[in-house]
Amino acid sequence: MRTIDHNTVRRQARSGETKAAILAAAEQIFAKLGLEGARTDAIAAEAGVNKALLYYYFKSKDGLYEAVVVDHFREFNRQALEVLSAPGDVRETLLRYVSLYFDFISARHRYASLYQQLMTARGKPLERLVRKYFVPRSRAFRKLLERGIREGALRPTDARHTALSVVGLIVFYFSAAPVLQLLGQSDAYSAANLKRRKQEVLDFIRHGLFIPRDGEAPSEPRARPARREAP
Repeated sequence: MRTIDHNTVRRQARSGETKAAILAAAEQIFAKLGLEGARTDAIAAEAGVNKALLYYYFKSKDGLYEAVVVDHFREFNRQALEVLSAPGDVRETLLRYVSLYFDFISARHRYASLYQQLMTARGKPLERLVRKYFVPRSRAFRKLLERGIREGALRPTDARHTALSVVGLIVFYFSAAPVLQLLGQSDAYSAANLKRRKQEVLDFIRHGLFIPRDGEAPSEPRARPARREAP
């Protein structure tokens, strides 16, 4: 019978907690200041650990940044690939994927900023992330669109540009949240605004990509409440 080393278990638990604290602090500071602007001293202070532990666990500031981004992408890709590869109605699958994407970012306020930074990055870390996370998701998304076009459910489109359009519809809203607030809009992350924005995105997908089925009338735009003009 194997003996449990309780000291080892406690050390592993503390190690996991320390890494999680460092990742949370790094996510906050990287999202605000970017890779170049962030300082390891500030990250260590925010996490409440000795700076040496950052290098012990993550080797470098670049390694820590990559770990923060991977922490987002790993879970999103797992859920996204599960949705995109599921059998069933193409249109419903596409809407589920867009909903997942929107909900994931709305629940992780710093994702949009990190994603935007990543898009302007260069070098091998970006190449690794693209190969591991972007490529499989892009392939699954393209296959879904191609199936929808073959089945007559979706209008013919360029998969690459459609993927870019979906990203733009979702990510830009969160990236622009501070600007919207300065323009007199209310909090982009309020429950009411998130619900409204998500519905607008889904409606845009329906009207832009869906082909009405036989006997199905094109959906009519729903009445919108009056908006207060920004100053």
